[in-house]
Amino acid sequence: MAEETMSLLSGQKPVLRFAPSPNGRLHLGHALSAIINHDMAKAIAGRFLLRIEDIDLARCTDELEQGIYEDLAWLGLNWELPVRRQSDHFDVYREGLDRLIAMGVAYPSFMSRGDVKAFVTDHEAGGRIWPRDPDGALHYPALDKQRTEHEVSALLSSGKKHAWRLDMDKGLALLETPLQWRETGRGSDEVIDADPAAWGDVVLSRSDAPSSYHLSVVMDDAVQGVTHVVRGMDLYHATSVHRLLQELLGLPAPEYHHHRLILDDTGNKLSKSRGSASLQVLQEQGLAGSDIRGLLGI
Repeated sequence: MAEETMSLLSGQKPVLRFAPSPNGRLHLGHALSAIINHDMAKAIAGRFLLRIEDIDLARCTDELEQGIYEDLAWLGLNWELPVRRQSDHFDVYREGLDRLIAMGVAYPSFMSRGDVKAFVTDHEAGGRIWPRDPDGALHYPALDKQRTEHEVSALLSSGKKHAWRLDMDKGLALLETPLQWRETGRGSDEVIDADPAAWGDVVLSRSDAPSSYHLSVVMDDAVQGVTHVVRGMDLYHATSVHRLLQELLGLPAPEYHHHRLILDDTGNKLSKSRGSASLQVLQEQGLAGSDIRGLLGI
């Protein structure tokens, strides 16, 4: 993996990527990110890649993937071929997971979401506050890390469903220098101190998904030689986790640029799950792809 990454990075031009998931049609928020990536790549004489993040096999479909290509073409964007599809590279993510397991910084976790919620409800009944991550999700309890090797082996042998999680404390203990990233999204070139501990023991893979977003995105960026990660502010804090995984796996650190979000009338970011108007709907209403830049204030 490291040799493949270094060969791709050697003497290359700047590389940017737009990486949507085909679990719904693109909306204006996606258009903003795609256009910014496309235009920045052009401005710095770099390459613009399209990556399809389809690790969620239950929700991602070929039809929605085709819709992404149609929407981006309607916007007047062009990208390099072939397009990388995550579902074609589960072996790469498994390699990264196996390396983390061998390092002793990943462990199998057996508690379901319901188990975690019940545990936290009981904990907070006494007036204590259980930690949440920057997205508001509950930190995973440490119960599975306290199991003996015999207990873990027996559970795995029984076929009990489990996820693999990053042991945040052990991962941070391996760092020899402060964890930081270079950020250009706030109008200047800054060095940001990373805080991955705010996320607790994040998921690396699940029984129903061979890789998590966190693991697959850092592996993909390394394999594709991405030098500039340009994405929305909703992923700003996740960069801390990505920087930790990059350090643990010996992967290069891109430059990061987190751009503004497009908000709806209620002040929430646009979302497929909340039914935000898609680019397809705007096209059906008679808008041209060239009109979108004006709507976005570009």
